[in-house]
Amino acid sequence: MDYTQLTIKSKLPDIKTTIFTTVGNLAREHNAIDLSQGFPNFEADRELLSLVTKAMHEGHNQYAPMPGYYGLREVISEKIESLHNHHYNPESEITITVGATQAIFTAITAFIGLGDEVIVIKPAYDCYEPAIILNGGNPVLIQLDTPDYKVDWEVFKTKITPKTKMVIINTPHNPSGTILSKKDMEKLQDILKPTNIILLSDEVYEHIIFDSQTHHSASQFKDLAERSFVCASFGKTFHVTGWKMGYCAAPAALMAEFRKVHQFAVFCADHPVQRALASYLKNASHYLDLNNFYQKKRDLFLQGIKSSKFTFKPSQGTYFQLLDYTALSNEDDEIIGKRLITEHKIASIPISSFNLNNRNDYKLRFCFAKKQETLEKAIEILCRL
Repeated sequence: MDYTQLTIKSKLPDIKTTIFTTVGNLAREHNAIDLSQGFPNFEADRELLSLVTKAMHEGHNQYAPMPGYYGLREVISEKIESLHNHHYNPESEITITVGATQAIFTAITAFIGLGDEVIVIKPAYDCYEPAIILNGGNPVLIQLDTPDYKVDWEVFKTKITPKTKMVIINTPHNPSGTILSKKDMEKLQDILKPTNIILLSDEVYEHIIFDSQTHHSASQFKDLAERSFVCASFGKTFHVTGWKMGYCAAPAALMAEFRKVHQFAVFCADHPVQRALASYLKNASHYLDLNNFYQKKRDLFLQGIKSSKFTFKPSQGTYFQLLDYTALSNEDDEIIGKRLITEHKIASIPISSFNLNNRNDYKLRFCFAKKQETLEKAIEILCRL
């Protein structure tokens, strides 16, 4: 057989390279200040780094148990119970994952098959839809409206059909920086209560909430908790996105199916990092103080650009801020985003990439998880425009 004639049929024919890779490459090419991709440019806590080194030297360098190191699952269970008054059994209801993205992909793969419908709320992080499509499912998309990006629950109800197998929510929400209120979560609970629909709750920014507001996890609502996968990220929380370390919590029956996929996808996550996190999490201030830490960065950024032509609603959560550029230009966001990189040396993410049919909201997403000097340089550029 002449393998040069091999015919390849893509399972994701419409999927292109992610906007994060495209913008990141362009930013490096033009030596631009990069406020696009969501990762900090400052170091993690030295205590955490030392704990990983200690775990390596103590010999924890072979496979961890498939569901994760029990000591870490135990402290996660205690954390969730303390914050949200819901108990997850560390043995059967918590699994340590290779980042939250793997947790999300695994939950979808475990339950979504040919023809199943999954409701996705747009703008949405870009890993949801490809995972649904790869598994033969059909994304059912609900577009939120600018500038508030609030869910219209009456519209949401109309999207539920007998084929609806799963709903995906994300709070705090990337890219809008909004959060789902207690009333929102109660409304969602009421809508899903008479159904057999699984909820996938992406809560990777759970500890980054501003202005004394509260994160309302799916785990704190009884009926939602009974049907939910709650996915979280240590990488986002502890400034170590490159470690790709997260976890998933769900009722035992759901988690049993999750682990069937997990064991053959990755088997287990990094062992010494799990040991380190088990120790580090015992000091609750390491995550409870994060709100104040990032609010100072958000406020520095927003105070700095007050004299610019950008307008904004302050982010309620995450480490992202949307800026409206309509006073500067009526160009599509991808065009002005590219010009800001090539001509002004500052990188952001165009929001159309997250929207249904690439709708242009005339907004760019900026990441403020950066050193003060980086933010100050960015502010200077944005105020000159």
